[in-house]
Amino acid sequence: MTRQSSLTCKCGRFTMQVEGSHIASVECLCSSCRKAGAVLNSLPGAPIIVDEKGATPFVLHRKDRVRILSGAEQLKEYRLSANAGTRRVVAACCNTPVFMEMKGGHWLSVYGHLWAEGDRPPLEMRTMAGDLEQPANLPDDVPNLKQQSLSFYGRLFAAWVKMGFRSPKIVVNGELNV
Repeated sequence: MTRQSSLTCKCGRFTMQVEGSHIASVECLCSSCRKAGAVLNSLPGAPIIVDEKGATPFVLHRKDRVRILSGAEQLKEYRLSANAGTRRVVAACCNTPVFMEMKGGHWLSVYGHLWAEGDRPPLEMRTMAGDLEQPANLPDDVPNLKQQSLSFYGRLFAAWVKMGFRSPKIVVNGELNV
């Protein structure tokens, strides 16, 4: 049986489904995720996406296994700068961050807060701990990688192979101006 998770924004107007195994379940500690997270956390009614460690939980899924079921018109992108290759996508109806997408990427980093308590795949690693001033203060429950590891990139590459080296496009309805 294929695993499916239905995910929704805070108000329920946007829904999506992720299907099959995830690529990785991570917490990102990079300076960009912390900076963007601070901006997105400050939006009216937005859920908190950055934890007390400065980490943003993500579950990485192949784009071909993500389906937007409703509320696509609510999606707005936020970029740290006009030429940034990474966009964070928010359901503007309630300011819920939904996913992060790297330019040309074949996967989506789906924000971990979208899963119900206990349903999110278990944390496997923290990435970009080298961006922190005090990485030694992190718990040692999972590997705290200074940057992404070879095995992390191997997982991404294996997923891309399984997708036939495709990178589906995700259409977003404008920009989030904050």
